[in-house]
Amino acid sequence: MATGMESVTYRSPLRKLVQFFERSRNRWKEKYQNLKQRCKQLINQVRAVEKSREHWREVVAEQRRQLKVLEEELAAVKNSTAPADRRPRGP
Repeated sequence: MATGMESVTYRSPLRKLVQFFERSRNRWKEKYQNLKQRCKQLINQVRAVEKSREHWREVVAEQRRQLKVLEEELAAVKNSTAPADRRPRGP
C-alpha cells in the first residue's frame, strides 16, 4: 500500500540534490510571492475603481437633481409670463 511517504533513492550526490531542491523551492516561493503581490495590487485597484464609480454616480445624481429643479423653475417662469407681455418689437 502506497502511503505517499515512500523513500526514494536518488543516484545523484546529496550536495547536488540539496542545491536542486533549494533552487526549486526558492523559485516556487518567488513565483507565488510575486503572484500574491500582483493579486493585492489588483484588489486595491478594484477597490479604487469602485470608489471612483460610486463618487461619479453621486455626482450624476446631484446633477440630475439640479437639472430637475432648474427645469421646474424654467417651466414656472414660462408659465408665469403672459402672452400679452410678448409684443413684437418694431419701429
